[in-house]
Amino acid sequence: MFKRALSQVILPQLQHKNAIVITGMRQVGKTTLMRQLADQWPGKHLWFDFDNPLDMLVFENIDYNVIYRDLQREAGAGEEERFLVCIDELQNYPEITKIIKYLIDHYGLKFILTGSSNYYLRNLFPESLSGRKFLYVLHPLSYREYLYFHGALPENQLLPNPDEAFGNHSQASIHKRAGYYEAYLTYGGFPEVALTQDSATKKLVLKNIFASFFEKDIKVFSELKDVRELRDLILLLASRNGNIIDVTRLASELGVNRVKIYNYLEFLEGTFFLRLLPRYSGSIDRSVAGGKKVYFSDTGLLNLLRSIDSGQLLETAVANQLQHYGDLAFYNKKNTAEIDFILNGELAIEVKHKAIEPDLRKLEKIAHARGIKKYFIASKTPVNLKHVIYPWYL
Repeated sequence: MFKRALSQVILPQLQHKNAIVITGMRQVGKTTLMRQLADQWPGKHLWFDFDNPLDMLVFENIDYNVIYRDLQREAGAGEEERFLVCIDELQNYPEITKIIKYLIDHYGLKFILTGSSNYYLRNLFPESLSGRKFLYVLHPLSYREYLYFHGALPENQLLPNPDEAFGNHSQASIHKRAGYYEAYLTYGGFPEVALTQDSATKKLVLKNIFASFFEKDIKVFSELKDVRELRDLILLLASRNGNIIDVTRLASELGVNRVKIYNYLEFLEGTFFLRLLPRYSGSIDRSVAGGKKVYFSDTGLLNLLRSIDSGQLLETAVANQLQHYGDLAFYNKKNTAEIDFILNGELAIEVKHKAIEPDLRKLEKIAHARGIKKYFIASKTPVNLKHVIYPWYL
């Protein structure tokens, strides 16, 4: 099984007392990652899949001490032996978090847990595991991981590398590294999609992922009475991908109130279907704070839903890749001055198919006016200019 970059981040915490919680979109590889981590555990471990109601039975006893003894017996663990409990699809049994807290505090059990919805984790049990969990988000494949999955990058280069991402490269390296990027843009970063060879089958897998979202994730959204409303909102947002969203207009087009749109957006962001970038205000001009920009979390899903122009597709992929380097925002001042992305409040990035000198000068002027000294154009076409980066190194 291919490793994910996140496994290198989590492994040092494997022996810590806290539960490890892995969340993210469906079919991004959370279960596979949990299996790989369990294989690194030196002792005994148990596995439960809460998509199967039978796997919940052992946790339904009102006496938590009895639950521990049942788990200990099933694991074949000794009296003082610490063992690992892995639970897949945590959100299907909300009461489990109280039990996990008790078993951590009283018996020192180690837990690895997966759940497909941060919306669920935040809204249904925000305090239950307070101070007793490390929460990690597994995203679709970064382009580094995509290259690794195709044998074009070694496993020890999976983690984001700012020096490489924002550094200089030879023309030979640039052309070599770009080899898979067009396919990455078109079909996105779901592992099964990436490993499927046939383009028609890739599209079928993406359709199944979208269907799975509606079949399973929306179960946790109690306010959803009409699935078609959410579907129609997703289609409207796909056509607005990369743009500032106008909640009032969305509500009008769907024929629902603004509160419902806000709730839907919170749900879609909480299930990692899309992300909403805040407007950068800095300390100079806080009056520009306001509406957010929407980006879908996977270009393959976005392509499935709408025919997207190549510029928007590239911008979305760059947004998804930059998230691995810190906090993202965008800058827009009354549509007269714009910057696609501002990373960690200190680096301005504009996305272009081909960087040209006038665009660089314009970006430099706007960035410096905001107090941002570092700036780059992310160019899909290799050019001989300074302050240019290439998305396949991100």
